[in-house]
Amino acid sequence: MLPIPAVGWSPDQRALRILDQRLLPGAEVVRDLVTLDEIVEAIRSLAVRGAPAIGVAAAIGLVVALEADGDGQDARAGALLGGYARRLQHARPTAVNLAWAIDRMVRAAHRAGPGEAGSLLQTLRTEAESIRAEDVAMCEAIGEHGLPIVPDGARVLTHCNAGALATAGIGTALAPLYTAHARGRTLTVYADETRPLRQGARLTAWELARAGISVSVLPDGAAASLLAQGLVDLVIVGADRIAANGDVANKIGTYGVALAAAAHGVPLYVAAPRSTIDPHTATGADIVIEYRDAEELGELPVGVPAWNPAFDVTPRALVRGYLTDRGFLEPPFLPLH
Repeated sequence: MLPIPAVGWSPDQRALRILDQRLLPGAEVVRDLVTLDEIVEAIRSLAVRGAPAIGVAAAIGLVVALEADGDGQDARAGALLGGYARRLQHARPTAVNLAWAIDRMVRAAHRAGPGEAGSLLQTLRTEAESIRAEDVAMCEAIGEHGLPIVPDGARVLTHCNAGALATAGIGTALAPLYTAHARGRTLTVYADETRPLRQGARLTAWELARAGISVSVLPDGAAASLLAQGLVDLVIVGADRIAANGDVANKIGTYGVALAAAAHGVPLYVAAPRSTIDPHTATGADIVIEYRDAEELGELPVGVPAWNPAFDVTPRALVRGYLTDRGFLEPPFLPLH
């Protein structure tokens, strides 16, 4: 849907290529990242963001950094692997896809044949590409499975950005909208501004408008009023982590939208890949929430502190359904075998 993919390989396959989302919508700047420091900083600073996208970025980033710093030698890359994996895994704590992707890469490294020239780095490169390609397919599958909840004429409210900019494909929460639009269905989308970094206003509105989908931006504080006026048929949001009991960590403000939707009888759906479900985290109370710098809130009076969580937790009772690449699932969520 986008002329510039949010995350992927550079044309020469030697760098992680991202669309720097800190600069949108004013400028479309593509960056090629090679060093571990710049890849970690891109994830921390939200130059690349969205749970699936940072998982893809971490996988590709691990490969290109190891190839560069290990001079293409398996032995040297192997010596660096553990430390590089830990640094990437700790870049942001809440999104489970980041840890999932790095764990998968490390497991792939352990399968590489010892002593075989090029086996480790080639195995990691193959695994990273599989993660990227699977993410694209995951988005398409969520779009198809979500079609029944997006009828022609649907009026949809969303929060933050869980679209093409948050994945390697067409998104999670926005995937059913893109798929419905491609099938000729008419949609009206309301995008919460999503304070303090305005991902809804800067990113969701930008990509939907480019795709020709009708979208309006509203202040976060206006969402409850929009719902009260009967102007919304359904709410679709993404997720950064889903606990085993169905509690959902998503961008700060999601919980408030969920409360308002429940109060006015509007169904709220969570769309996410199966990899975002963390069966090893029992409830939302066990999810580590990332807190960010006060500077994101703008200028504050001298000496006044800020409380700036990046995410909140929406209880399972407020979620109508969990839309995944495997269809609609219901908690409790158990480990895959």
